[in-house]
Amino acid sequence: MELIFELAIILFASKIAGDICVKLGQPSVLGKLLIGVILGPAVLDLVSDTKTLADLSQIGVILLMFISGMETDINEFKRIWKASIFVGISGIIVPLVSGYLAGILMNMTTFEALFLGLLLSATSVSISVQALKELNKMKSKEGTAILGAAVIDDVLVIIALAFLMSMAGGEVNLSMMIIKKVLFFMGAILVAWKVVPWVLKKFAPLMVTEPLVTGALIICFLFAYAAEITGVAAIIGAYIAGVAISQTEYKLKIFEKVETISYSIFVPIFFTSIGVAVSFDGISKNFGLIIGFSILAILTKLIGAAMGAKIAHFSWKSSLGIGAAMVSRGEVALIIASIGLETKLISQELFAVLVVVVLVTTIVTPPMMKYFFSEGNKQTEMKKTVFSKVDI
Repeated sequence: MELIFELAIILFASKIAGDICVKLGQPSVLGKLLIGVILGPAVLDLVSDTKTLADLSQIGVILLMFISGMETDINEFKRIWKASIFVGISGIIVPLVSGYLAGILMNMTTFEALFLGLLLSATSVSISVQALKELNKMKSKEGTAILGAAVIDDVLVIIALAFLMSMAGGEVNLSMMIIKKVLFFMGAILVAWKVVPWVLKKFAPLMVTEPLVTGALIICFLFAYAAEITGVAAIIGAYIAGVAISQTEYKLKIFEKVETISYSIFVPIFFTSIGVAVSFDGISKNFGLIIGFSILAILTKLIGAAMGAKIAHFSWKSSLGIGAAMVSRGEVALIIASIGLETKLISQELFAVLVVVVLVTTIVTPPMMKYFFSEGNKQTEMKKTVFSKVDI
């Protein structure tokens, strides 16, 4: 029964904290992240970082990306796919090189320094998705470019990681890993095109409660599982499933019901659980290192991704907004850090530092996006006002 009580606390506190942040002019997701830190073992210890909570959180992030997939404008994506490539690649190169140089300055070996660079190159836009929704940027060309770049980033970083591990003597079959990823994307596209509409059409007439929503969730979880077992992040599989459903006639009905289910329980648990997992042990000892790595992680991703967006002819404000959305490292970086710890490419002490750095990048992402995209909107409104006066 303790879990039931903790869930009640999480849902109540996350909604109140989100509301306070909105009233203060910040995205609600920031409040949900911070309240997790307060509720967790680091402060009040009202909520425990358990496996059950982690599993519920995983469902939350999968559903969040599933919803974002249903909101993606395929036609817009076709128009700016080059921008996603520029943002994704540039957003990898700058953190990779900077992280490598930082590792060399810390007297790391070449492989250790490269691993650090790859870790800093990772991106998880699950937090950014919520900020995009709150800023009404989800269906914009910026939002579409961000989501496309996130897919590219995930695939390239994981392949580069596999290559590095194989070179470092790890038990990694690089060619097999690449084949598995290729098969996943080929299979996902084929299933999304042919099978998904057929499955929903068969589920729709079933004489049971909410057959369409159930069918859609089955598709979402199967895509996420297939992505996970082939080395692609589960959130990418969920996102592709959402895009597939967005092309069917059942999109709106499914979207409304899934959004209600997700934002009522699972998504708030995901946001809050990130903060719950925080530990302040050893922070004072490594405070300088945490500050240094946090600045490096934020600036390199911001500048790298923004450069890619600018090359793709976005305005400076939009470019910086896109760069800010790519800053959060999230669960992708934590998974890579865990691999590094297991293979002794990073020490336990550095691992603890990087966990805090990942949290910092996650927390600063929503307000940074709010700042850059709001400034861009203000400039657009000013231009419209000027033109209107000229017309008059």
